[in-house]
Amino acid sequence: MHDERLLILEEEVLLVRHSGEIPEVALHASLYYLQEDEEGPQLLLSAEEEQLLEQAAAERYEEIIRRDLDLANRDLRLFRGIRRAEENWRRYVRFCEKSRIDADPLRQEVGQALCAYLKQEHDEVARGQRSPSVNCPQETVRALAAALQLRPEALPAGWECLCAEK
Repeated sequence: MHDERLLILEEEVLLVRHSGEIPEVALHASLYYLQEDEEGPQLLLSAEEEQLLEQAAAERYEEIIRRDLDLANRDLRLFRGIRRAEENWRRYVRFCEKSRIDADPLRQEVGQALCAYLKQEHDEVARGQRSPSVNCPQETVRALAAALQLRPEALPAGWECLCAEK
């Protein structure tokens, strides 16, 4: 049973890790299947096993946030932009607080990604190479920057002109 249990858990971790846009939903579905579903294995999960699943959900959130601040993705269908990055950052932080996962290691990386995004976008728009892809109003960018503990002056000059209307 031990090997079978391990295989079942590994499969669920993979499902959560590669889930859709809201990893916490996949996590709860997985926990339900593993523990309560009549057709599931009806396991009693240890704290460590639950942590594996929670970590997979956190990693998926991180991947989504990185994706939406990666300029290489701007013209791809999978791209959701700064608006979704801000929403997912809030979800990620709330999830991390509930799951006792430290969100701070990602905070600096995401702050740098936001600044790099806005700078390159501003430069390319100013040169006439593209139209802006920032899909949110200035308030959303400011909210994300504040949540990332970025000082307003850390954002590149002129970023405001890239923002969508409300």
